[in-house]
Amino acid sequence: MTDKQKNFVVRTITGTLFVAIMVAGFLNPRAMVFLFALITGLSVWEYTGLVNGIDDVRVNRFISTVAGVYLFLAVAAWRMGLVANFIIVVPYLLTIVYLFVSGLFTCSKNPVADWAYTMLGQMYVALPLSMINILAFEVDGQWGVNFDPLLPLSIFIFLWTNDSGAYCCGSLLGRHKLFPRVSPGKSWEGSIGGCVLVLAVAALIGWWANNGDMKHQLGMAAWMGLGLVVVVFGTLGDLVESLFKRTLGIKDSGNLLPGHGGMLDRFDSALMAIPAAVIYLYTLTLYTQM
Repeated sequence: MTDKQKNFVVRTITGTLFVAIMVAGFLNPRAMVFLFALITGLSVWEYTGLVNGIDDVRVNRFISTVAGVYLFLAVAAWRMGLVANFIIVVPYLLTIVYLFVSGLFTCSKNPVADWAYTMLGQMYVALPLSMINILAFEVDGQWGVNFDPLLPLSIFIFLWTNDSGAYCCGSLLGRHKLFPRVSPGKSWEGSIGGCVLVLAVAALIGWWANNGDMKHQLGMAAWMGLGLVVVVFGTLGDLVESLFKRTLGIKDSGNLLPGHGGMLDRFDSALMAIPAAVIYLYTLTLYTQM
């Protein structure tokens, strides 16, 4: 077996296990919270390790990771109805204050860079991942908290579909580069092909979700709109992470997932798609209430 064949086998096994774990995690609310708290921690830890490789940058990996995980759990607790006031966020704010104040005592050569990269990790990784709780849990004044596994799972279904469609269409038809300065392998043809495939999958999900006894809160058109939002911002998220890696001069963000790189490599698209989906759904809510 050649190295290329071995790499394909490793990628296939890792990808299959990854999808199975992700899907299983959405079947139970506590499992989902645990899974994404772990993903948040691993992702922030990976990010801080990467930026600490930059000259004169020293980010506190442990405290930053704890802060990111706490932010995720705080949002989860709020959406699940376990807490109802702002006090849950206070420990997180104190942690952020500590990360700033500690720069006075570390004798860092570039404390401003340390602060900037510290906060970037919270805004780029921890905050977007915590927004998965907004998609999964809906507070209903009459029925309490509703757990909707289909909505957050669909974000990843759309991202996986887009990746597969873009790869196939790009390989067969790709002629015009999408963003050659950052990601020379992506093409407009691949992106359009992935988008069309996602719209078809979104329509199928919309039909299935509204064809039973209990209709979903989103109609078919809204599902297709969600698919389009995920495609656009998922692609942007991929490009942003590619720019991040090019700036650092690395190929992969890590090697935790054999054949697939690191956590940021796997969740780069989701880091933009999840908050964009939240904004889209809140916009729909505001529009329907007008």
